[in-house]
Amino acid sequence: MKLIVLGERDVYDLLPIADCIAVMEDAFRTVAAGNFAQPARLIAWLPDGHGAIGSMPAYLGDPDALAVKVITVFPENRAAGLESHQGSVLLHETQTGRPLAIVHAGAVTAIRTAAVSALAARILSNPQASRLALLGSGTQARTHLEAMRAIRPIERVIVWSRTADHARAFAREESARHGTNIEVVQSASDAVSGCDIICTLTAATAPVFEGAWLEPGMHVSAAGSSVPPFRELDAEAVKRARLFVDNRDCVLSEADDLRVPIAEGAITAKHILGDLGELVTAKVSGRTSPDDVTLFKSVGMAVEDVATARELYARAQTRGRGTRGEY
Repeated sequence: MKLIVLGERDVYDLLPIADCIAVMEDAFRTVAAGNFAQPARLIAWLPDGHGAIGSMPAYLGDPDALAVKVITVFPENRAAGLESHQGSVLLHETQTGRPLAIVHAGAVTAIRTAAVSALAARILSNPQASRLALLGSGTQARTHLEAMRAIRPIERVIVWSRTADHARAFAREESARHGTNIEVVQSASDAVSGCDIICTLTAATAPVFEGAWLEPGMHVSAAGSSVPPFRELDAEAVKRARLFVDNRDCVLSEADDLRVPIAEGAITAKHILGDLGELVTAKVSGRTSPDDVTLFKSVGMAVEDVATARELYARAQTRGRGTRGEY
């Protein structure tokens, strides 16, 4: 039995983020039609809490695909120059269940998360949005910068990080890669002031973005935190915005950005106006005026990994990429 192994470079080369946005749109149309199966993710934390391993299985009916992502999350890796997310996406054939591919999970997570944020921003942000703030300077900042440039005429980019050296390194490298000047600022409030799109992409366990900083017309994409105890937004930021999510059940059970404000009585679950499947199929209204403040909170769904892995496998077959081996 032949098996394809796709490494990090294969993932980035085979599926540019602009292409991945279209793959995610198709996946969420399938989700909106109910043609998918996805149980809650299973997470096991190390006893001291410094890392975890998670399992995220799912089936997506159109295109027909079955996969599971097994991934570790070690936030402290960043200080050592390592990716915080390590693991594999295991793609299986849906008729017999035989394995088809092993795919680099860190790269898959990086591109599909940014693609989902960009898909939501394409619907929820103002079409002329040109000023982007990145709170965080890791892998997700890099992919979100590329994704937002794919859907909006971004002219100005500001980055802030809790580690100033990381922000400066990010600005230097990404300015050269994109041929643009990326500004580094000393505070998160300075970063977001006057911006049209704000992406929160940190591993913070306490809010780094405050509702008091929101300005008319802003769109916020909160993608950094996915499970407790990670949290990036204060209750006021959530309360003041028109709130949309990738999946209601996932967010309400896993995102402290919403769980905490709900527990405090600042909002209820009804504050969620729609999910991404409803947005892409126009079942709910997103932005209703240029002055609306919109917020998209995502925790990441296994169906995103399934759709991404399937597309990568198809492209690898066509282009001869990856390492082939017997299984």
